[in-house]
Amino acid sequence: MPVFKTPFNGYSVKFSPFYENRIAVATAQNFGILGNGRLHVLELSSNPTLPISEIAAYDTADGIYDVTWSESHDSIVVAAVADGSVKLYDLALPPTANPIRSFHEHTREVHSADYNPVRRDSFLSASWDDTVKLWTLDRPTSVRTFKEHAYCVYSSVWNPRHADVFASASGDCTLRIWDVREPGSTMILPAHDHEILSCDWNKYDDCIIATASVDKSIKVWDVRNFRVPISVLNGHGYAVRKVKFSPHVRNLMVSCSYDMTVCVWDFMVEDALVSRYDQHTEFAVGVDMSVLVEGLIASTGWDELVYVWQHGTDPRAS
Repeated sequence: MPVFKTPFNGYSVKFSPFYENRIAVATAQNFGILGNGRLHVLELSSNPTLPISEIAAYDTADGIYDVTWSESHDSIVVAAVADGSVKLYDLALPPTANPIRSFHEHTREVHSADYNPVRRDSFLSASWDDTVKLWTLDRPTSVRTFKEHAYCVYSSVWNPRHADVFASASGDCTLRIWDVREPGSTMILPAHDHEILSCDWNKYDDCIIATASVDKSIKVWDVRNFRVPISVLNGHGYAVRKVKFSPHVRNLMVSCSYDMTVCVWDFMVEDALVSRYDQHTEFAVGVDMSVLVEGLIASTGWDELVYVWQHGTDPRAS
């Protein structure tokens, strides 16, 4: 399957929910420490032997740490930027008309962005300023700020079934569940003894959520009884940077790590590690699974490469 070389270090990759051959990639210069960012929108060829083509690229003065597609407009992407801003880009408009919005309220780097898949009218941003903010496309300021975490919030993710519920993962070692109708968080899980870098909801059971940590493990929780995890997945050699449940198979999930690998897991079986992919030669920090094509995985990392491949095949085989 094809590979794409980005000028900067890869940080995040997301499949379009509208077009099966389209992905967005967030990148940052100098490993995100200092320098510019670039958002790439790429198109996969229907012929897997042909290269990935770039249909748009947007430059920012600071690194881009995450990207999410709009669930209501097929041409809009949301970028989480290191200067504390959240920027919206519309592929249907000329480059000079972009970004169409730039929201700047966070006081530190924005590390994650997630669009509401149920209501489709709002999105979340999570920041190193310890807060999560809720936004809509039409309002110039955030709808609400969620401030309870005691340290950086690395990830905030909407529940796939409940329009008002989301989870946030923080460097304070907790996972919090929120309902936007409630004044504070509705649940606090002291999920790990080290920083939690990522979380994701199961797409088939809205009470199951996974956390990924600096402690090298992934834990799967049932929020109805969270004293002990359903499953603890060990196999990564360093911090687990991102975790994502399969949109097609209930018990399947994918993760990527500073150990440079992408792993696929079945959290309901004892020997949970299904596959390990080692195509990256630097930290693997971005991974996603296609909603539209079952088994299609994309990854990106600090080696400035984006891989797209079918689960069970070699990502490097072209």
